[in-house]
Amino acid sequence: MEYETAGDPMTGLKWTRKTTKKVTHELKSLGIKEVNRTSVGRLLKDLGYSLKVNHKKKALGARKTPEAKAQRDKQFKYINGIRTQFTDEGNASISVDAKKKEMVGDFKNNGSAWRKKAFEVGDHDFKQYAEGIAIGYGVYDILANRGSMFVGIDHDTPAFAVESIAKWWKQDGSKQYKGCKKLLILADAGGSNGYRPRAWKYELQKKLCDPFGLCVTVCHYPPGASKWNPIEHRLFSAISNNWKGVPLNSYETILKYLRKTKTTPKKGPGLKVKATLVRKRYKYGQKISDKEMSQLQLENHDILPNWNYTIRPTKM
Repeated sequence: MEYETAGDPMTGLKWTRKTTKKVTHELKSLGIKEVNRTSVGRLLKDLGYSLKVNHKKKALGARKTPEAKAQRDKQFKYINGIRTQFTDEGNASISVDAKKKEMVGDFKNNGSAWRKKAFEVGDHDFKQYAEGIAIGYGVYDILANRGSMFVGIDHDTPAFAVESIAKWWKQDGSKQYKGCKKLLILADAGGSNGYRPRAWKYELQKKLCDPFGLCVTVCHYPPGASKWNPIEHRLFSAISNNWKGVPLNSYETILKYLRKTKTTPKKGPGLKVKATLVRKRYKYGQKISDKEMSQLQLENHDILPNWNYTIRPTKM
């Protein structure tokens, strides 16, 4: 095994590209007859090997030119500075994103759950057998460690994203941060809340800034860096862990498991989640004209203006 072994010098983890079947055949060719794949697996484990699955840990967005890497690092530092500023001032900071779409019906949901009898689900995950589709848009209050999930039934559009944020502000944000007139939004670079869609900025102006008199600052994580968005590992991971192995066979089931999602950290308040079903239909491909864009109270920041900008209320 000497020439078929690789390892991590920091953790001591070892792995081999040979299967137990190949190792068994080679041992038998050396005259060791009383051996099988099970015993080989046991011996490999004793030697420090173990079965591993692929881990999504490589940040592909960082594998670019030196200029792109420098720009990426600059954005992370800028986001950290903005977050510290808003926290020190007592202003609201939220992280937003759309969770993976889920088909509603008796379909397999990865993971396992403690039960006397396994869930029986369909043998094929075909969309035509689904009751519908669940589009979960999340708003995570970073300081309060509170999550709000808005489950749509139609399309993930900028209008749906901004209306979800506006509902969160009306229901929770304005009460949690009384008198606050500034809001920081951390979002991914793409999707319905990406920096490219005009409709995202237009909807922020019309449905968040103007109605509530909020001055909204948006900072986007660089492309390929969504795993650093706080909502991913503080809210979405807890949700996925809570309903793993459970078929999401109805919207009621989805809402129930969303609302039951909790964490008990060693320090600070534990995570709590609210969930709301949004039955409104949204048109896909919303077009915003140059004239409409020119009317926005949009101010691009000096540092990486495409990824950092502030939208102010029309009347202040």
